[in-house]
Amino acid sequence: MNTQSKIYITASELAESLGISMGQAYKIIRNLNNELAKDGYITVAGKCPRRYLEEKWYGYGAQVKQ
Repeated sequence: MNTQSKIYITASELAESLGISMGQAYKIIRNLNNELAKDGYITVAGKCPRRYLEEKWYGYGAQVKQ
């Protein structure tokens, strides 16, 4: 399955794409999930909705134009 068609991004995918440690990736996902939970959304530990991450992380979902 194409990673762009997945609804959730995992900590390992986030760590690889940003070049950060797994611990830091889990920390980012935990913070995003806490924000979602405060707004009443159901969250999954260790995963974050890809669209929400792209909205919150400047430049993460940007497409490179050639």
